[in-house]
Amino acid sequence: MRRVVVPVFGTEVAPRFDLAPEVWIGLQGPSGTFVEERTVVLPQPSAENLCQLILSEGAHVLVCGGIEQEYYDYLVWKKVTVFDGVIATIPSVKKALEEGTLTSGAILMERHGER
Repeated sequence: MRRVVVPVFGTEVAPRFDLAPEVWIGLQGPSGTFVEERTVVLPQPSAENLCQLILSEGAHVLVCGGIEQEYYDYLVWKKVTVFDGVIATIPSVKKALEEGTLTSGAILMERHGER
């Protein structure tokens, strides 16, 4: 089992870690599928509070958009696997994690209206 945390804005990965208004938390079972998930609304966006939440939840994985180096380094030091620079919706993040294909910098959304 591993706990995954994703700072979100609506149904998408928040573009900036420190400005996320809410967090999606999922528990990935041994088979790779998610067995539990919930969304937590944050009282105010804050990188420090988000780091504290990640650690208090016992998260193993963080999927985020832009993150400052100091928070990235801190979370990696605390043994959290960080996939940063991700542009995606929650369903596409879940799918990539279940398939084991998620990477930092992944763009898992299509642009609408382009040919």
